[in-house]
Amino acid sequence: MTSSWRRTLGNVRSFVGNSMGGLRGGSNLASWVVAGTLAYFLWVKPAQDLKREQEEKAALAASDPYRYVEKRRPVPDPQETGLIYGNKQRRGETDKPEN
Repeated sequence: MTSSWRRTLGNVRSFVGNSMGGLRGGSNLASWVVAGTLAYFLWVKPAQDLKREQEEKAALAASDPYRYVEKRRPVPDPQETGLIYGNKQRRGETDKPEN
């Protein structure tokens, strides 16, 4: 009876050790530290920074709506810039007299 729970405990320890990569001691700890650090700087910190930035923008916009300006590039209007063929002639006709 005593050996069965020891064997079960040994099997559980073996399973946990193998599921964590099979490394023992300092190398196991070092690999987990590296993985945790990478996960923090690649996923957790950018998400926190984005959330903090959005909250700051929302607070600024709520406090003074005339001071807050969304900074993004305007969408160009192809009709006004003459990018569509034939638009230049139509504008030119209204500016020039026909004489």
